[in-house]
Amino acid sequence: MQRNTITLEHPTDWQGFRTAARALVQAHVPPQAVDWRCQADAAEDLFAPEAARHNALPPPAPDAPPLRVPPDFVRLCEQLILHRDPARFALMYRLLWRMAQGGDMARAARHDPLDADRMQAHHMVRAVRRDMHKMHAFVRFRPVVEPDGNTLHMAWFEPDHYISEANAGFFTRRFTQMRWAILTPDASVRWDGQQLHTGPGAQRSDAPPPDAGEALWLTYYRHIFNPARLKLTMMKKEMPTRYWHNLPEAALITELAQTAHERSAKMVEAEASVPRRRIAGKETRA
Repeated sequence: MQRNTITLEHPTDWQGFRTAARALVQAHVPPQAVDWRCQADAAEDLFAPEAARHNALPPPAPDAPPLRVPPDFVRLCEQLILHRDPARFALMYRLLWRMAQGGDMARAARHDPLDADRMQAHHMVRAVRRDMHKMHAFVRFRPVVEPDGNTLHMAWFEPDHYISEANAGFFTRRFTQMRWAILTPDASVRWDGQQLHTGPGAQRSDAPPPDAGEALWLTYYRHIFNPARLKLTMMKKEMPTRYWHNLPEAALITELAQTAHERSAKMVEAEASVPRRRIAGKETRA
């Protein structure tokens, strides 16, 4: 069986995948005859033939039917391609191939909640969505004064998946009036107040160090911490420890957790406070 090696431009090359996958399906190329990779992988493979570094898509078969897939499958793949698992391309193509075959195979790929490929795809998409949610919650901006005198708010984040560019819309909507940049190992995104710019990945050292405003935030965080409501296991579930080294407030968690029981006991033993004044027009009825 002749193998087809498809080289995509980058890890989230959705348009490149669509073009190649459509051509392969219409040429009746089965999933087991396709190898998927990105240009970076091809560049590192010194033993790969030069022809394998470029896509030579086969012509469509004479009996190739029109390829139609439901919109929800397209939306699924648009998020699935953001997953870091290298096998995501093969999974997407396998689902597409099965849908194109018709019959029970297509129905299972489209509708069967217990289908192995479908279950894996939805599991991976949920992981991508969780990662996007964590990015919303755990990005911390620090102000930097640029040479032109304007302030740029910069942040460093380490996502599990390739979500940096796909997630930028959330930050442009939330911080429309603020000039900001988010650096990640995979890519960087920058908002100049009017337009979003994307760039290559960065290193942790490219992000700014803590500033005086951060110390003020830590003081505030220490004062609003309620030891009686501390649930450390639940907190670690919602804020996994792997994010802590990039969160300013995480430096206080160990200390506050260790003293939480003692502080809670003091709160229970303290006398009840009495309101300083009575609100006019309000009366207490038995």
